[in-house]
Amino acid sequence: QVQLVESGGGSVQPGGSLKLSCAASGFTFDWYSIGWFRQAPGKEREGISCISFSDGVTYYVNDIKGRFTTSRDKAKNTVYLQIDSLKPEDTAVYFCAAQTYGCAGWRETTEYDFWGRGTQVSVSS
Repeated sequence: QVQLVESGGGSVQPGGSLKLSCAASGFTFDWYSIGWFRQAPGKEREGISCISFSDGVTYYVNDIKGRFTTSRDKAKNTVYLQIDSLKPEDTAVYFCAAQTYGCAGWRETTEYDFWGRGTQVSVSS
């Protein structure tokens, strides 16, 4: 059974940090690139990062560059999203998703085969 399970979300104050995890099972993890998306209340789901299966190259939207870091641990079939200097506008449900390409069209939800259910990140003082 294919599964992506996100964890690590929570409620933090502005300026804080969180490390989200995306644990994969039921498919050959090494063959899939993993994207991170987020969906704020009342807004569409947006792609924010991707890590390529082939070479580990990472991609980020400009809004989060320098604050978000995507990494992977192949031995644990897990991808991480380190979020630093959190802002209230980072409040959203964060999702991970898997695609068989090297982050092609990585910001588009339609490019992904599998999705997790998300983890909530809330930033407020």
